[in-house]
Amino acid sequence: MKSTSKPQRDCLSPQELQAKLVAAGIQPTAQRLAISQYVLCEADHPTAEDVKTWADANFPKVSLATVYNTLNTLVGAGLVREVKLPHSESVIYDAQVHEHFHFLDEKSGRVYDIPMDQLEVLTKFSKEFQGLKISGMEVLLKGTWNGPAAGSPAVRTKQKQSQED
Repeated sequence: MKSTSKPQRDCLSPQELQAKLVAAGIQPTAQRLAISQYVLCEADHPTAEDVKTWADANFPKVSLATVYNTLNTLVGAGLVREVKLPHSESVIYDAQVHEHFHFLDEKSGRVYDIPMDQLEVLTKFSKEFQGLKISGMEVLLKGTWNGPAAGSPAVRTKQKQSQED
């Protein structure tokens, strides 16, 4: 899985981030603040290993256990979504907790957010499934993306990344 930096959207100041963690019932330690800032503002669908690599470069002496514990705490507080990719052991962390779908570019390994209004999913069940109560749905589209439409958020993200490289 390839994690990339994303444009800093909806980023919080250190004080705002600390207040957000406190409001969610999370003790804002220095390690949690640093990891939260990275996951919520800088990373794009990182794995725990991506977070650890970032921490090693930017916040030395953070253990992998601390990374996992912090990510699990953020998930438990509803600040981050844990997305388990099917048919692999990869788990990514998504700062976009609102309902949306994902597209996995199998060539690059990049995961893109797809807004709910961009995909119609029908849920017609035969009689044998009547009474089934669905509490949620996760959709992962897989394939290759030869280039998103001009002006889409994904293009802006790619353009910003190209400028940073």
